[in-house]
Amino acid sequence: MSSRSKVTVVGAGVAGLTTALELSERGVAVEVIERGASVGDGCSRMAGGMLAPWCERAATDEAVMRLGAPSIDWWLRHYPGTVRNGSLVVAPARDAAELTRFAGRTENFEWRDEAGIAALEPDLAGRFRRALFFPREGHLEPRRALPGLAEALARRGVTIRFGTDQAEGFVIDCRGLAARDVLPDLRGVRGEMVVIRSREVSLSRPVRLLHPRIPLYIVPRGEGVFMIGATAIESEALGGVSVRSAVELLNAAYALHPAFGEAEILELGADLRPAFPDNLPAVRRGPRGLLVNGLYRHGFLLAPAMARQAADLVESDNADHRQRRSA
Repeated sequence: MSSRSKVTVVGAGVAGLTTALELSERGVAVEVIERGASVGDGCSRMAGGMLAPWCERAATDEAVMRLGAPSIDWWLRHYPGTVRNGSLVVAPARDAAELTRFAGRTENFEWRDEAGIAALEPDLAGRFRRALFFPREGHLEPRRALPGLAEALARRGVTIRFGTDQAEGFVIDCRGLAARDVLPDLRGVRGEMVVIRSREVSLSRPVRLLHPRIPLYIVPRGEGVFMIGATAIESEALGGVSVRSAVELLNAAYALHPAFGEAEILELGADLRPAFPDNLPAVRRGPRGLLVNGLYRHGFLLAPAMARQAADLVESDNADHRQRRSA
């Protein structure tokens, strides 16, 4: 690949946009193509947008924490709507052992008592005896962050062409599940979520409620809107949210605060997230360039790390090409 060649990124989800921006900032000529009609038409729009590597460590591979921790700073640099005021993890008194187990599997947290919980989230005052506070974590609104990245690319002169996925030259394939034609070990994992509006509850950071059957997170979106998620079902069935999932998500939200029982349901959504067998993302070489995929349920957390890996490989290829030409 010539160092002056244009790189085409296929897919305008979180993987594609972060990769394109990383390449552009390193001086690589890049364009993005997207078969949909707008930015973020795929599963990225269903994401929670939590930048929570230490919370995720409690239930995932150590690599998620290691790769995800630097991503918070990446988002703070590239998207001004990124909020870094931590995450809170709580559990009902009967499930206090779940909180202790969670703490034993992670790091970079502080124990908070009832007064400490109330200081962080006044609307949860008196509802939980203990909590884990992860002060270095953050969150963002995916449906605003993706257009924000597109605007950053436009300011750098990077074009996004919609309605096509036909690319020539060196390609970085960020198509998600659509890339199974070249990634046969990719599978879809179904995720479901609920968006509600409450005029009675205010939260300033993501809150996770531990429960032996259905752990839940609630992410504030501003103006009384909350995203409640999310299931991770080993199924590739498309379609709407099941009644069972909706009931469990809403019941868990009610357990966090009964006032959520009066909230307005704005949206029920479901989609398939691409995952490799080990549930970790990867940058692989393909016949036309690179493939960035398998972000599973960590899209916004791990996309910057995959973008850096892809950009490193492009730079390495360029350096090799220049060395061969000068030999």
